[in-house]
Amino acid sequence: MKRLFACALGLCWMGVVQAAPYAPDGTCGGFPRLKIAAPTGQCVALVADATRGLRFPRRIVEVSANRYWLIDMGSWEPRQGRLLEMTLNEAAKDPAERVRITTLANRLDRPLGLVIGPDGKAYVGEAGRIWRTATTGPVVQEVVVDQLPADGAHPLKEIAFGPKGQLFINVGSHSDACRDASGQVPARCPEAEGPRPRGAVYEAVLGRDGQVALRPYATGLRNAVALAFVGDTLLQGENSIDYPDANEPPEELNLLREGGHYGWPHCVGARKPARALREPVDCRATDAPAQVWPAHAAPLHFLAVPTSSPSPWAGQLLVAWHGHRATGQRVMSLNLDARGRPVGRPMEVLGGWDAVAGVRPKGAPTGLAVDRAGRLWMVEDRNKTVLMVRAE
Repeated sequence: MKRLFACALGLCWMGVVQAAPYAPDGTCGGFPRLKIAAPTGQCVALVADATRGLRFPRRIVEVSANRYWLIDMGSWEPRQGRLLEMTLNEAAKDPAERVRITTLANRLDRPLGLVIGPDGKAYVGEAGRIWRTATTGPVVQEVVVDQLPADGAHPLKEIAFGPKGQLFINVGSHSDACRDASGQVPARCPEAEGPRPRGAVYEAVLGRDGQVALRPYATGLRNAVALAFVGDTLLQGENSIDYPDANEPPEELNLLREGGHYGWPHCVGARKPARALREPVDCRATDAPAQVWPAHAAPLHFLAVPTSSPSPWAGQLLVAWHGHRATGQRVMSLNLDARGRPVGRPMEVLGGWDAVAGVRPKGAPTGLAVDRAGRLWMVEDRNKTVLMVRAE
């Protein structure tokens, strides 16, 4: 009876009722509606999940109308990642025909970054390299940056383009806090020093002749998997050192400048010395964050929504807070001025996303996109979903 009733509502999914972890609560744009708190007049739809072959999706971009590319990392094991294409046919009467997902490239090494470059090509950030391909025709992996460090605690590469076509790349730290065998943080952290430091954002200038000029741009950044360039400002979301405390240390929103040092591993939050330092440090010499955010919020993606977008969040910065504690599990928005500087505190777009048995799992947003129609798209890694927020 349950299956027949759900199918009558148009909630059948690949021949079966969409079951746990999400339970449908009506429909949203022809898709199963989810019970997730959304802004007034908006609803959250489940567009795809593990029944469509999703394993660990982490990024999504629109490449043309009703056509989207996704990064599915697969797992934390090397060479399990895929580049996927999702197409929508919203006119289809059969829900199973409304979405199609195909594999464009596989055996990718822990991919994360996915952006459309100023040349119109899609750029993909694998653990050890960045490559690009045209978004029409077969995928051809043209490597533009190679031999990036792919080991340690933070091997994933987020990427963002600057106004002059330069490419900014996250090179996360090898360790959590550069602690030595005694559990203390030495005055000098070898992995954060030298000509190719870890815990940094690099700038790559791509030459017409295929040559690449790669250099550290900003350092003291533990893991910059949230990057966006807005106006003349490079924004970074810092996933801070892991303390067992529920409320320490805070995450950070940093405005990156060339040559800036943002404290890792010796300073956290608003220029506060980290724990277990072997020697005292002067955190006043580091660049202060523009804002501090709740501990363990885990900002995993920034999306700067163009001012020309029909989205309700046009001109704002959307942030995926992925953390599994109470401070995470939500999508936030932040007003920006013309230079890309934050104005006011983050505001909740999607919240109330804690786990409720028989209703929904704990939210796990990892990637955001806004399409030409103004709809907000999200992917969740742990829940293996593609979600859409649209007008009722």
